[in-house]
Amino acid sequence: MAKLYFRYGAMNSGKSTALLQAAFNYEERGHRVVLAKPAVDTKAEGEIASRLGMTRRVEILVGAEDSPREQLAALVADGQPISCLLVDEAQFLTTWQVDELLRIAVLDGIPVLAYGIRTDFQTIAFPGSQRLLEIAHSLEELKTICRCGRKAIFNGRRVAGEFVFDGGQVAIDQGEVSYESMCGNCYLEASHGRLGAGRA
Repeated sequence: MAKLYFRYGAMNSGKSTALLQAAFNYEERGHRVVLAKPAVDTKAEGEIASRLGMTRRVEILVGAEDSPREQLAALVADGQPISCLLVDEAQFLTTWQVDELLRIAVLDGIPVLAYGIRTDFQTIAFPGSQRLLEIAHSLEELKTICRCGRKAIFNGRRVAGEFVFDGGQVAIDQGEVSYESMCGNCYLEASHGRLGAGRA
């Protein structure tokens, strides 16, 4: 049975690089892969881009109302079998779109490797990540380190160089926004002990 995999990590833990490496490994052995990402991720127009400088076009851009399963079925219609679906920035998917990824794996027999981050800059789970943590067959953490050398698990948001802990969950193409992978100690120090500031 094909499985749904969720490979997650803090910002800059090499998720996109790992995805592109997985695609290369499949194709080197003569297998067809399909790359997808949510359309809301506009920072690399229609591409997956790693920090190492590697880029690759995606075959599927998943809009807010799109069914990834239907989009994949349209590609399968050409008769060439698909060995794997690779999804970048999976945290931006909706919960029902993640459910569609499970159906692709279980009902259509195509393994799905989803890559993303668990929580936002306020330590609140993204809906797509929360659902993946609930239903994926396999969970794998991709590790990176904080500036202090400890394991990073949180994502600090900076605006014009200063840490901020309020604002919308998604801030793509909104001025001088950057992110820093942080351990719990450094995050709590920068946030003055705040966790989940945006939670109702």
